[in-house]
Amino acid sequence: MLKSMTGYGRAEQQVGDKVFLIEIRSLNGKQFEMLLKLPQLLKPYEFDIRNVISEKLVRGSIECIISLKQNGAVKPVSINMDLARSYFKPLQELSDELKLDSSQLLASILKLPEVITPSTDVFNEKEWAEFRTVLDQALEAINQHRVIEGEALEKDLSLRIQNIGIQQEEVIRQEPQRRQKIRENILKLLDEHVGAEKTDSNRLEQEMIYYIEKIDISEEQVRLKNHCDYFKTLLAENEDVKGKKLSFILQEIGREINTTGAKAYDSEIQKSVVLMKDELEKAKEQVLNVL
Repeated sequence: MLKSMTGYGRAEQQVGDKVFLIEIRSLNGKQFEMLLKLPQLLKPYEFDIRNVISEKLVRGSIECIISLKQNGAVKPVSINMDLARSYFKPLQELSDELKLDSSQLLASILKLPEVITPSTDVFNEKEWAEFRTVLDQALEAINQHRVIEGEALEKDLSLRIQNIGIQQEEVIRQEPQRRQKIRENILKLLDEHVGAEKTDSNRLEQEMIYYIEKIDISEEQVRLKNHCDYFKTLLAENEDVKGKKLSFILQEIGREINTTGAKAYDSEIQKSVVLMKDELEKAKEQVLNVL
């Protein structure tokens, strides 16, 4: 089972006399990175909220926005009346002196620093426990989305590895013909440039064996098959976090494909190598989204 790093979760619920809306979005990322926006009321719990989200989402680029809605019975802000009066009197006098319209004076004063301050309300333990249930709901929603996205990723990655296996079977099928072609080409060149009567057949056979062994690709095919089998096994394992492991296996698969291409000296096998590389690049793109 795979989980994607991409997902979205949302939860809204009343806690006491407040209503919280939590929205969490995640995109792929090498590590865990989080942008957290929360109301002043929750600032004392920021560290705890970050820990909960990090534990549940593990990896990815996360954006979490927590919004607070309050009913009319609650005073969300406080006005510093003394400070407002100290601003108003001299500004009123200045307005009268300059014969300016002072109808919007109060609105301007309310925008000045420290005139309006956030509510000093704090959570008690009961409210924090209730808020945790809202946060857990949002995290459950995003994890469910990640599972759905992961199912699509698993199907695509399985297809890519399957296609690589099909092309590898074609490489193995072409291998005996490749050896024969190489042998025939060497003999032809010797005949054209040296002459059959001037070659030492025993020495030629030894050199031929050495050369063909040097460009032998059978070991690469064994390792390539083992890597592909391990990739499929890991896909099926019931583990949430395995994106990095899958990425490492794809690197090993790429190494064997590249070595096969370098040793091939055969146009038909090179075609299969190109097709395998194409499937591998598509798999690498997809595995970047895996948790």
